Amino acid sequence: MRVTARARAPYASDPARSRGRLVAEPPSATRSDFRRDCDRIIHSTAFRRLAHKTQVFVYHEGDHFRTRLTHTLEVTQIARSLARALALDEDLAEASALGHDLGHPPFGHAGERALDRCLAEHGGFDHNAQTLAVVTRLEGRYAAFDGLNLTWETLEGLVKHNGPLTDRAGNARVRHGKASVPAEIVDYCRKQDLELWSHASGEAQAAAIADDIAYDAHDIDDGLRAGLFVLDDLAEVAFIRDVLREIDGAHPGLDPLRRGHEVMRRLITRMIEDVIVESRRRLEALAPPDVAAIRAAGHPVVGFSPAMAEADRAIKGFLNPRMYRHARVTRIMTDAESIVRDLFAQYLAHPDALPLEWRVNLPSQQPARARQIGDFIAGMTDRLALIEHGRLFDSTPELR
Repeated sequence: MRVTARARAPYASDPARSRGRLVAEPPSATRSDFRRDCDRIIHSTAFRRLAHKTQVFVYHEGDHFRTRLTHTLEVTQIARSLARALALDEDLAEASALGHDLGHPPFGHAGERALDRCLAEHGGFDHNAQTLAVVTRLEGRYAAFDGLNLTWETLEGLVKHNGPLTDRAGNARVRHGKASVPAEIVDYCRKQDLELWSHASGEAQAAAIADDIAYDAHDIDDGLRAGLFVLDDLAEVAFIRDVLREIDGAHPGLDPLRRGHEVMRRLITRMIEDVIVESRRRLEALAPPDVAAIRAAGHPVVGFSPAMAEADRAIKGFLNPRMYRHARVTRIMTDAESIVRDLFAQYLAHPDALPLEWRVNLPSQQPARARQIGDFIAGMTDRLALIEHGRLFDSTPELR
């Protein structure tokens, strides 16, 4: 049985021309290589754990708040929509979206900050590098290789979806205040060069902008649900003020819950439509004959128009003080950071506290031992981190 190819533009990634996997495998009779990558991510242990990892609100604060898993599914839906409209490969866009958060530790960005500090003398912690570690080293589901043995194109997207990590000479670009490429990525590139100097495929870029769209919409939704602000507060953002006026004109007296959902729906739709129009404009100007031309363009080909980019910045500027730095959220996340720090220090001082499978081959050298303990903590769900802290310490914060 042959896999039927979808219609793709010349600049789309073609699974039939993939650069392959680190460990060669026979092709699937029923799935393209990129579809196979999606399926492997979905069936991975790390993907299931996302259901119990914090997005902004800890899982026990309510059943309707986003988790890393529901966020990932929303990003995936948007990425596929963009890929379809731009005649890109939908499966590769989906694989990039499905895997983009696999390396996030428990408690969202608070957990990442804590692990970064714990590992400061050993290279720090970066969730993109940890994602690469998950899919190339830590997943142990297959007899023939470690990790998931994903295609070069999917790995490239996971590592470079936010842009190149180095210049052509190999010098690291400054990202998030750091001017170095995480060792995990450097070490892997010695085995399979991911060309860190170039942009990723259009499919990976679609997943990256889908992440921004999903964040804007669902963080507003979750912030409203948590009572951190009310819908009319958002009117200070010009883009949302216009949407509210449009809704109120068409549906006067609409109940607040439906009014909020209507804002989210229109926000997502307009952002997607903006990306499609802007990306088609960029693609027409570039006229890339193949995916290599997209990688070498020197700028993203999938993205917001200048006006929508400004709206995106305004939304994030609204959410930053009212949600991410809200006293309720920062109090909980401060306690969450202390849990991660406590666990790291305890495991480092008392390795016998680790589960047997993590103790068996624990390195004797301190840097390698610290990294392995970091791998263990990064894989934890919020729930397991709380359980472990309760097992090892007399008092554990309630995160409420």
